[in-house]
Amino acid sequence: MIARFKDLCMDAVGARALAGFWARILNGEVIDTGDGDARVDAHPGGAGPESIWVNQVPEPRTGKTRVHLDLRLADADPSALLAAGARLVGEPDAEVDWWVLADPDGNQFCAFPPGEDKRPGVFELVVDSTDPAAQAAWWAGVVGGQVGGGGEDYAYLTGAAGFPWESWIFDPVPERKRVKNRVHWDVDLTGPDATALIAAGATLLREPDDRAAWWVLADPEGNEFCAFPPRHTQ
Repeated sequence: MIARFKDLCMDAVGARALAGFWARILNGEVIDTGDGDARVDAHPGGAGPESIWVNQVPEPRTGKTRVHLDLRLADADPSALLAAGARLVGEPDAEVDWWVLADPDGNQFCAFPPGEDKRPGVFELVVDSTDPAAQAAWWAGVVGGQVGGGGEDYAYLTGAAGFPWESWIFDPVPERKRVKNRVHWDVDLTGPDATALIAAGATLLREPDDRAAWWVLADPEGNEFCAFPPRHTQ
């Protein structure tokens, strides 16, 4: 195992506003980090494995983000999410039983009906992939866990180190990644640097400097992620 899943990050032109939205729908708490960014703690009281960091960026959204969250609803429909500021993109039909919504910055996410003995909230992280089986296998090599599915269908990863939700899904799409993702994840390295990640096939995009103590890399399909040295606090 090269790393542990750390947390999820979202870019936004209005970080505090977007953090407020996600805090409302996750019953979380907004933490002002003091540098223009914000953090949402899904369990108020401290940063944990379900924290979402919202990073202030100057550039507006262009193109589709290939990373999204799946949420399980507490109620029979997403009325509460719409009232909190979500926008309806798609409704259930003969093929799917979930709603597609977008947050105030345009990040799409899926809302599923309540499940028996299942708690409401985030339960899956979904990444668009041209080769889901290869992506799931690569990330299993980085953060551990068990790979399922594959073939021409979606693949999934469960039991990854530090991963806070039920499943990490790699969903098949025909198009390759073209623009920077506005949603990405961070990992904590088990070694002192990113050498093992690069040897495993990650692409180095930026090394630590006097502004940031972490590496920025991309996985084999170009999804950006940040790798932090052990015991680093963002």
